[in-house]
Amino acid sequence: MKILILGAGKMGTFLTDCLCMKHEVALFDTDPNQLRFVFRTQRFTQLDEIRNFEPEICINAVTLKYTINAFETVLPYLPTICILSDIASVKTGLQAFYEKTGRRYVSTHPMFGPTFANLADLSTQNAIIIAESDHLGKAFFKDFYGSLKLNIFEYTFDEHDETIAYSLSIPFVSSLVFAAVMKQQAAPGTTFKRHLAVANGLLSEDDYLLSEILFNPHTAEQIEAIKSQMTLLQDIVEKKDTARMQQFLKKVRRNIQ
Repeated sequence: MKILILGAGKMGTFLTDCLCMKHEVALFDTDPNQLRFVFRTQRFTQLDEIRNFEPEICINAVTLKYTINAFETVLPYLPTICILSDIASVKTGLQAFYEKTGRRYVSTHPMFGPTFANLADLSTQNAIIIAESDHLGKAFFKDFYGSLKLNIFEYTFDEHDETIAYSLSIPFVSSLVFAAVMKQQAAPGTTFKRHLAVANGLLSEDDYLLSEILFNPHTAEQIEAIKSQMTLLQDIVEKKDTARMQQFLKKVRRNIQ
């Protein structure tokens, strides 16, 4: 298959490396310096090169903020048979955009960052494929993600953003708040070191990726839930209320069973 990838960032180059062994791949970026270390792949910096390439699928790997703009820029240069594809971590607005174009599309979310994940073994990592996607596009990504040994889930557009707000925003926010109160002081606690390792791993990810996750429209309600429980816990601690603390711990244990 002839595959065009937009954006030579970390995820764009990772996808290029994975796909170029079995497919004819071209990577497009307006900055030629981004393409210096790309191999076994055609490197495009001009839109006319896209037209001549005639891709069968166009995978948009640019930052979420520019995803739709990037699509709109290249659409006039794509053949009508080309399937549009995104890997955005938040899907808000994309369904409406796809339907407006009238083109076939497949939307997915590889739920790992190439900075932090162990790319030699992705069997513990996950990917989501959006249910409304074109069946041929879904088949392509099921095969591709399956070859990476990713665990594949299927959600609608709305279910995706709600699930991501719960499964990523809560731990992201918790880790960021933990890191925000850190100071340059040695701490011997084992639990502390585990939390610190998680925070370091999170903060090794790209800033734009972290922002995309946290700007999910469902994140604010998850933060409100965290604030509510923090207020409750603070009140219990300040009052040294043993009975309420035991009730709180029982509830927490039930939640994670």
